[in-house]
Order: sequence, then structure tokens, then C-alpha cells
Amino acid sequence: MKPEAFPEHVRPYIIPEPGGNLVYRCLGCKKKFGIEKLLYTCPECRQVLLIEDEKFDRLKKIPGSLWQEIFDYRKMLKIPALKGIYLYQEFIGSVIPGEYVVWLGEGHTPVVEANTRMQEKTGLRFYFKNDGQNPSASFKDRGMASALSYINFLVKTGRTSNVLAICASTGDTSAAAALYAAYLKPHVKSAVLLPHKKVTPQQLAQPLGAGASVYEIPGVFDDCMKVVEALADNYNVALLNSKNAWRILGQESYSYEIAQDFEYDMKDKVIVVPIGNAGNITAVMSGFLKFFEADIISDLPKIIGVQSRHANPVYRYYSEPDPDKREFVPVTVKPSVAQAAMIGNPVSMPRVIHLADIYDRTAGEQKVFFVEVTEQEIMDAELDANRNGHIACTHGGESLAGLSTAKQKGYVAENETAIVDSTAHALKFAGFQEMYFENSFPREFKIVPDKNLINAPKLVKPGDLKKTPAPGKPIFGKDFELFVKRVSEDIALDLNLNKLDSI
Repeated sequence: MKPEAFPEHVRPYIIPEPGGNLVYRCLGCKKKFGIEKLLYTCPECRQVLLIEDEKFDRLKKIPGSLWQEIFDYRKMLKIPALKGIYLYQEFIGSVIPGEYVVWLGEGHTPVVEANTRMQEKTGLRFYFKNDGQNPSASFKDRGMASALSYINFLVKTGRTSNVLAICASTGDTSAAAALYAAYLKPHVKSAVLLPHKKVTPQQLAQPLGAGASVYEIPGVFDDCMKVVEALADNYNVALLNSKNAWRILGQESYSYEIAQDFEYDMKDKVIVVPIGNAGNITAVMSGFLKFFEADIISDLPKIIGVQSRHANPVYRYYSEPDPDKREFVPVTVKPSVAQAAMIGNPVSMPRVIHLADIYDRTAGEQKVFFVEVTEQEIMDAELDANRNGHIACTHGGESLAGLSTAKQKGYVAENETAIVDSTAHALKFAGFQEMYFENSFPREFKIVPDKNLINAPKLVKPGDLKKTPAPGKPIFGKDFELFVKRVSEDIALDLNLNKLDSI
């Protein structure tokens, strides 16, 4: 649909113009810095940064109801730069002209309501937001679209050149970074650091296929992150982990899409997300706060952050009820099926503390909660969800298990509606499903398969057949007719099928 077909009062806003005044704001010393070059930590105190629009009030001059119309009409456009997360350009990368936006199909992933059985079992109405349907099959594409669009802007306007983008990863970040960097070749190249033997084969294949330089490092993600931080501190590289504040901006689109999908009605809504490196929950809180401040939504939804017991530093921090007594202590992680969440020292923890406090104060009550779940609960929830028509990854299982735990604890009421984050495509973690079905999990996972969730193929090869087909060796005539008859009879017997009545 073309802009001239839209209502006259909406037309002036449909194609966004660059604007605002974005700055890096330090969460430690509170100093601000210009965005002319990439910063990852404060040059003064080394604390993490958030990007702030010093002219955000200009957006509040547009009524919230008009913003809703702008976004809804803008969604009808065929302009590539506005098809993805930059549909909400004024709230994300407002200084980036549309010609520099990188869109590879990310954003606007489906929100799918759970079937009746799953909702009855959980005792709640809930939906999965399937972020595995992003281009590299995970939510990380949101942040990469933002970070690489800004890098593209810097490159194309002559402010930087020959960029080497680098990140540490448990799998999904590297896949997204390599994909978006590959799109910007030859101006941008990528390198990724992965914990040795701690990434699924599917995830490892993605950066290799995109042509990234891939380095496997002994240890876990936290060890890789320290190496990447050392490289970013001492060499001319662009760090693409969630320490990069542009990543957080892009991931805020998750909140904006949910608001739009539910007609901007966030009353009695609950958003459930796994924590991992804490960038996503940071972005989700920040996004809803911006929409609330601009009067686009009138209620802040609850936020439930979920961690596995094998990597639970954020949960431990908030398990102390007295804020004055809370002390963040990194943990040594244990193996987890939720590999992307297997992080003992989340980079964005200061952002979580900062934004969770603002979120609750703005809401006038506690709206941010944290729960932990077991590895058993994660796998059982993932497989149960997929047996009921979803494509949940292990992190989607972690979120679903977290929703059940939150309901048991009284954080979620029966009249509320939940949106559960499935961060990646289930096929990325097919190896864990295979281990579950084969009961071959190493002891440290503490997972005992539920026999009702185990599935395996059955070979149907009747023993009384003298001839059966094989690749390159077909059979014909009566031999083939007998083969079809006997195999179909055995399958019908196994499925307990009733024969059709004779005509």
C-alpha cells in the first residue's frame, strides 16, 4: 500500500525522518558520550552503557493513539527499511537514515496461541512468540540488525572503514553476527569465539557457512567473553555482544511487536523471557517503558525472567528480598540444555538492576519477577510444547517452565495472559531431543526422560517377505504388490486402525 492511500492525518509521519539526539549514558558515573564512534563501556569508569535519546520528549508530542495508527499503517508499506524492526525507527535508531538500514527479514515473528490442552495444563491463556523464525533462526537478529545498520551508516558516511566485527557466543549470537556481517562485505568482516564443544553442530555450521573466522576457546561462554573484551579494549574491532548498546536498541522491537499484536492493550499481560546474558530482558523492559512514556500503551505488563539452576546468578541476586542487602555474585555454571543461557556473569546485569527498579517504580508496584527452573523441567516443557504444535527451542522450554513456576509462586494470576519467548528454532537444539529420546544425557544434567515424551522411528519390514525394495534396486509386479500389502497391514495393526466397510 502506498502512503498517498493512507488517511491525511497519518501521511506526514509514515516515512520517518532521521531525528533525535542519541548519546551513550553510563550506568555507573552517569556521564554521557557522543555516538560518533562505537563505545562498549564507559571510558571513565568502565561500566556498561545504554543509548538514550535526549530529545525523546519530541515523541511525546504525538498522541499515543496517533502513534498506534502510524505503526499500523506503516506495516502496510512495501519499503524494505520499514519492514523489520525499523518500523519503530523513532524509538530504536532514530538517527539512522532509511537508506542505511539493513533488513534481512528479521522482526514481526508470529505470536501463536497455545492449544487448548497446553492452556488447560498450565492453567493460563498463553502464547508463544516464535523468534526462531528470524533469518538466522533466533532473536539475536533483532540486535544485529540494529548494530550492523549503525555500522553500515558509519561506513557509508566515511566515519569508519574496514570493520572487523567480533563476538563471543554460545551459538545464536555468532550465527546472527556472521550473517549480517556477510551481507555488508567487503566493508565488514566477522570473527566469532565459541566455547569448545559447547555449541550444537547446527549452530556451529551457521557462522562457518557465512564465512566468519571461527575460533573455539577452552572453557565456557564467560571465558570467551573475557577474550573478546580484551580484543575490544586493545584492538580496532567492533564488539557485537550485548555489551554493545546498539544491540539492546534492536531487541526492544520485541516489546513493540507484542504491543502491536495485542492492539496496544498490555493490561493483564505477562511477558516471560529467559535471561542468559541479560540483554534481552533489559531490552524488553526498556521497550515497554518507552511505549508507556509515549502513551502508546497505558499499562506495563509483568516481566518474568527465567534461569536454569545450572546458571542462576540473576535469580540468586533477586532472591534476597531486601534491596539494600542484595549483592551480585557471579556463579560457576553447570552444563545446561538452555545453552545460550549458560552464563554465570551476565554482561547486562547492571542494566537489569537499573531498569527493573525504574520499571517497578513507574508501575507503582512490583512488575518484574525472577524464577529458576530445573533442567528436567526445561526439557519436559520443550518437548511437551512441540508435541502440541509449537516449535519451541530449549529456551522456549525454559520460558514455559518458568511460566508454570511463576504461577505456582503467585506471580501470575489466572486472569492474566502470558506471552512466552521461544528465542530460537527448535532444530538448532535437536541434539538434546535426541539425547532425551535415547536416555543418553550425561549425569550432570540430571535429566531422566519421561517415557510418555519419548519417541523413536519404527522399522517396518515384515519378516515373511522374500523381496523388499532398496535404493537402486526396485521390485515390481506381484512382489511389489505383496510388499505394499504387508507393510500397510503391519502399520494399520500398530496404529489400531479400523478397516473400511466393503462397498
